[in-house]
Amino acid sequence: MGERALGGGTDAEVIRSSLTDPESFAAIFERHAAPVHRYLVTRVGRGAAEDLVGDTFATAFRSRSTYELSRPDARPWLFGIATNLARHHWRSEGRREARDDRVERGTVMAEDPSDDVAATAWFRSQAAPIARALSQVDAAHLDVLLLVAGPGLSYDEVAQALDIPIGTVRSRLARVRRQLRELLGAPEHYLDGAAHDTTPAISAEGSP
Repeated sequence: MGERALGGGTDAEVIRSSLTDPESFAAIFERHAAPVHRYLVTRVGRGAAEDLVGDTFATAFRSRSTYELSRPDARPWLFGIATNLARHHWRSEGRREARDDRVERGTVMAEDPSDDVAATAWFRSQAAPIARALSQVDAAHLDVLLLVAGPGLSYDEVAQALDIPIGTVRSRLARVRRQLRELLGAPEHYLDGAAHDTTPAISAEGSP
């Protein structure tokens, strides 16, 4: 996805070119900034997302010489960087307390609604309970869930993004879905299924 959209060539080819022509890296930003921004909004809110998008691509630019050029699509790499920055954001400056306050007020949003109209309607009707449930999920498990439910990364892509085995992705996703079903009393249909085919887009402003 996005491998040949702007600037010509795969993401890997653009990154390779940028090693000698730094300005060509702008094509990576043009291809992927919008979905990275949407994902960060679900993790840290709109205001902080603006800054973290820039930090994500600045970090990617500085570390581009370490990119595995055998991987044509840079999305897992970029979302991995964005996830790490979002986690750092919540660890710093006491922002977790602010997150919990927003959860109590039911401040949630859905940036990428599912094509499944019934699932979308159900999640929107459960906005505040979902926000409270997500606040109780372990951060490592939430990373997996939101990378699947937001940008729709495959299990393999999530494994690349978080630098964990694919088996760990599967086990964490199964565990967090089970936990959310218990917390929400949700029908299994809405939380089970293939990674990017049937998982509804669940998002909460200020998730850790």
